[in-house]
Amino acid sequence: MKIITKFLEFDSNGFCDIKDITDDVSRILKDSNLREGSALIFSIGSTTGITTIEYEPGLLKDYSALMEKLIPSNIDYKHDMTWGDGNGFSHLRSSLQKTSLTIPFFDGKLILGTWQQIIFIDFDNKKRKRKVIVQLIGL
Repeated sequence: MKIITKFLEFDSNGFCDIKDITDDVSRILKDSNLREGSALIFSIGSTTGITTIEYEPGLLKDYSALMEKLIPSNIDYKHDMTWGDGNGFSHLRSSLQKTSLTIPFFDGKLILGTWQQIIFIDFDNKKRKRKVIVQLIGL
């Protein structure tokens, strides 16, 4: 059994900025020469999310609209009163979405559906530098 840990770093725009990181994770897996195991994708930060989706323009808009319905960005949250940063909604969205995902791989390839991509979501209310950990465990 082998464990390989790599990092992705990039800028994001906040406000439900969604980035397709499938190719990045696949490249890390290919470079690892591992054949079978699991890939853990974890976003560092309490205002982000990781999940899978069909990465297409309509669904990206639908995802943002869903988050706005579930956890509106334009209401007062107790967190905002504590810190004055106005991003209480982003912490709640992150907690609902979660910040990690595990995907099995076999024959050196992620086991994903045809239209299933790995996405990073930045729920915060400003631009940030972000870091995602990709940890491979396998043979």
